[in-house]
Amino acid sequence: MKNKKTSSFDKVLGAWDILVIAFGAMIGWGWVVSSGDWISSGGAVGAAIGFAIGGIMIFFVGLTYAELTAAMPQCGGEHVFSHRAMGPIGSFICTWTIILGYVGVACFEACALPTIITYIYPDFLQGYLYTVAGFDVYASWLAVAVLVAIFMTYVNIKGIKTAAVLQTVLTVIIGAVGILLIVASLFTGSVENLQSQAFASDVSPIRGILKVALLTPFFFIGFDVIPQAAEEINVDLKKIGRILILSIVLAVVFYGLVILAVGYVMSETQIAASMTGSGLVTADAMAKAFNSSIMAKVLIVGGMCGIVTSWNSFLMGGSRAMYSMAESYMIPKCFSKLHPKYKTPINALYLVGLLTVLAPFAGRKMLVWIVDAGNFGCCVAYCMVAFSFIILRKKEPDLPRPYKVGPYKFVGVMAVLMSGFMVACYIIPNSGATLVWQEWLMVGGWIILGGVFFVVCRSKYKEKFGSLVEIISDADAAALQVPDKELDEMLDHAISAAIEAAIATVLNEEAAKQL
Repeated sequence: MKNKKTSSFDKVLGAWDILVIAFGAMIGWGWVVSSGDWISSGGAVGAAIGFAIGGIMIFFVGLTYAELTAAMPQCGGEHVFSHRAMGPIGSFICTWTIILGYVGVACFEACALPTIITYIYPDFLQGYLYTVAGFDVYASWLAVAVLVAIFMTYVNIKGIKTAAVLQTVLTVIIGAVGILLIVASLFTGSVENLQSQAFASDVSPIRGILKVALLTPFFFIGFDVIPQAAEEINVDLKKIGRILILSIVLAVVFYGLVILAVGYVMSETQIAASMTGSGLVTADAMAKAFNSSIMAKVLIVGGMCGIVTSWNSFLMGGSRAMYSMAESYMIPKCFSKLHPKYKTPINALYLVGLLTVLAPFAGRKMLVWIVDAGNFGCCVAYCMVAFSFIILRKKEPDLPRPYKVGPYKFVGVMAVLMSGFMVACYIIPNSGATLVWQEWLMVGGWIILGGVFFVVCRSKYKEKFGSLVEIISDADAAALQVPDKELDEMLDHAISAAIEAAIATVLNEEAAKQL
């Protein structure tokens, strides 16, 4: 069942806004803490090639998103795509799994931010409270996590444009810090460093590259936030698809250049020493490039900005995915309520914000499990969107597609294979990304919760459950309505005709009696 209505959201996002939202979502904290692991696994050149391969893998998925988002620019993104292709059950599974991803990452970032502060100020941890899964929770750490979580929720409630302004400022800082490292490495680095560790020494180059490539798609999760906010984008539909693809390309280039810069500045021995020391290889590379420990802290601040941009983007995505499900009566309808002034999904943001406030109390280790489970959910949703892309090309060939992918069969099949491969990596033992039993418990718990919502809402809302709200433009809405003046004329004409018919009937009866 489909309902048509005009959008309740304000179209306030420009091209730059959606670019920084997507790019900022993909560039988190990993480029600061994981570069040493990437170089150890594949070598500096090999790791950069691995990221390029991973970018190609996610690029095919991005192409399907680009076409579908431009064709159906509606809040909820995956919810709408999968509903039109697979119906309400397929849509429920797809949207519910990606909400797990959004909420998981947002909760993790609430723990990651205060953890990073300890790298800059070791004396920051004060007031020991308790230990969870080997992680010590301190009052100062908890206070920062909770306060920032409240602030991030407030920013998103104030409106997506406010959140986009914050995203722009922080993304510019990330880019500036990254460029500083890359440029400085050109003057202070050494070709010998790069040559000596171009590829991993303990495995063949191909195997090292593939090992990195297996992990990289998980660092590109976040471009899919754009479809979630599609109703709030004031950009030509064809450009939306191009910007989405551009965000993926920029993320690949950023990761690749940072890896090469680290490998150019630091030798293999220095990288190994950094990994056993602070663990922040990229920050140590920055310090060496500028011969200043202060610059290491500058880079860490850039990493902190990456945490906030990811957090900000996934708050947007999670709240709007919940809103779209509530609009279809798949979860309680209260989550579709919009703030009367700011036009943001207020109750959905309250819930996701509350979870990010509570998350730090569980400690950082548990949040690592949550984000891994969430990444699994995102990959499942990617696979279902890729299938929806193929299905809709056959099911609705005449659907207007402002951004149209050329060889759709090849792109669709590759997207299904790539996203399916990522899902398999989480399931197959010893793949390097296999979920541990704690993470499977979280996935299972999320599935059970979704099952409860499915049964309860289907019973409560009956035929309304799974109805798809189709957004139409104001012009189309006006075309479907009859103007008031015209309506009045039609009514007057109908009444006059009815009176004349009644008079004629009476006169005919009188004439018949006289005869």
